[in-house]
Amino acid sequence: MNLQGEKINAEVISVYPNKVKISVDNLEDFRIAEESLKVGSYLRILDNENAILIAIIENFSIEVRDDGKKDYIIEANPLGMIIDNEFIRGGDSIAIPPKKVEIAKEDEIVSIYEHSINDTEKFTFSSLSSNGNIKVPVNGNRFFNKHIAIVGSTGSGKSHTVSTILQKAVNEKIGDFDLNNSHIIIFDIHSEYSSAFPKANLLDINNLVLPYWLLKSDELTELFIDTEANDHNQKYIFKEAVVNNRRENFSGHEKENFRIHFDSPYFFDINKVLEFITKKNSEVIDTGEVYKSGDKKGQKKTVQGSLYGKLTNFVNRLENKVYDSRLKFLLGDKSKQITFEETIEQLLGYKQTQKSNITVIDLSGVPFEVLSITVSLISRIIFEYGYYYKRMRYSQNPEEKINNDIPILMVYEEAHKYVPKSDLLKYRASKEAIERIAKEGRKYGVSLLLSSQRPSEISETIFSQCNNFIAMRLTNPNDQLYVKRLLPDTLGNITDRMPTFKAGEALLLGDAVVLPSIVQIDKCTTPPSSNDIPYLDLWKEEWKNLNLPDIKTEWYKQ
Repeated sequence: MNLQGEKINAEVISVYPNKVKISVDNLEDFRIAEESLKVGSYLRILDNENAILIAIIENFSIEVRDDGKKDYIIEANPLGMIIDNEFIRGGDSIAIPPKKVEIAKEDEIVSIYEHSINDTEKFTFSSLSSNGNIKVPVNGNRFFNKHIAIVGSTGSGKSHTVSTILQKAVNEKIGDFDLNNSHIIIFDIHSEYSSAFPKANLLDINNLVLPYWLLKSDELTELFIDTEANDHNQKYIFKEAVVNNRRENFSGHEKENFRIHFDSPYFFDINKVLEFITKKNSEVIDTGEVYKSGDKKGQKKTVQGSLYGKLTNFVNRLENKVYDSRLKFLLGDKSKQITFEETIEQLLGYKQTQKSNITVIDLSGVPFEVLSITVSLISRIIFEYGYYYKRMRYSQNPEEKINNDIPILMVYEEAHKYVPKSDLLKYRASKEAIERIAKEGRKYGVSLLLSSQRPSEISETIFSQCNNFIAMRLTNPNDQLYVKRLLPDTLGNITDRMPTFKAGEALLLGDAVVLPSIVQIDKCTTPPSSNDIPYLDLWKEEWKNLNLPDIKTEWYKQ
């Protein structure tokens, strides 16, 4: 209150549930010398109870009085209260009469961020966009174990943001050792991340080996059976062939009494399955009788099997899959030979010759028709690793409080490509696997980081499970509305700034950060490969000749 008659330059003139309206006589006088005043700047609103409300500026406007004078109107979104030097989220009650308003000082904002998180849990990868001197830490435990979504249009800096976060994560240490205990798997759909992580465990179609025999029944059916044909003969004979071959190859104890079924994680030979089904398609059965006359006199009588000629399309489909050189990583000889242990070591970077915090799985060479199956199999293996590892730890020590002391972060780059908001059968496997991680993974030490330029096309079940968001520039109206709908209503109009963010600028919010903040992401140490081709620069250069024989050689490798 103006108790001593001095002129109040700025004061609260109205209060809404999620907004404060402030009148300012002169913006230039109101601005503090070292502080810039703009959308995103912080204000401090003084209360009579020795409490300070911190608010962030949403917009400016001008109102003209009857006498021609102008009032500058600031609308700000309340973020929380400072009471006894401690910041507390919330602040939806402001007493009237109007309170004095000032620009929040830099050291005050620094104090809010610095004191909100214990030093041991701080993880920092950005600074305030409005003031680069103010670092914005997140609670690292809450950030990584509660699922993360990074969204933004092409060129907004998503890949650089992912790289920055992961590079900082693998360098966080509490001792003098080479590798920390971080374990990260990146599904790299555009071959971007090998340059950002030169020491990563890089798996691509040339060295990735996945055991098809670990596929579950739904995945096997999706891969090998023409589900649109709805042919029950195919499903029945395929299941019979797989189960029988699993039994033949099972070498465990008590083989006779051991129950093996379609979903059992035991080896079967896909070539033997093909052979079995081919025989059924041409099977003739000896009736036990002979012809008593005619040209066939004395010859055995036979009849066609019940499936004779009915499996021709299925056999052709199986042959096309089994002998497709593009699918060697999944159905080749190495897929038969790889053990369960080798599969886990490969995916988690536990190779004896090279241990690595980060595994980059380059999906660019994986045929689109098996992309969902590939992502599904890897995701499910990692989820089940977490599940059974927790069970093992609990059985060894029922007093164990940490579910998984080797937690995994799964990074799904361009997530809308394999977990879209679609009911098509070709996406079913990957959606089910990733949705399971989204809903249950945290209990078993497996969390998600989704990155996408089209968030409106991602499965809402998965996206809605994310508790931490980095929303970068979004230009598509559908994506903007979708993201706004998932973010808290208390953000007011702050989300309207998303279309105008510059590269690397983002809205950071969620369980891990003390208050929603517009930040500038730190530059990564080594950047990911850019997909932007400098057309004009290249076109200005001298004509380049094509080496067609080499292109043909590379092409025909597939």
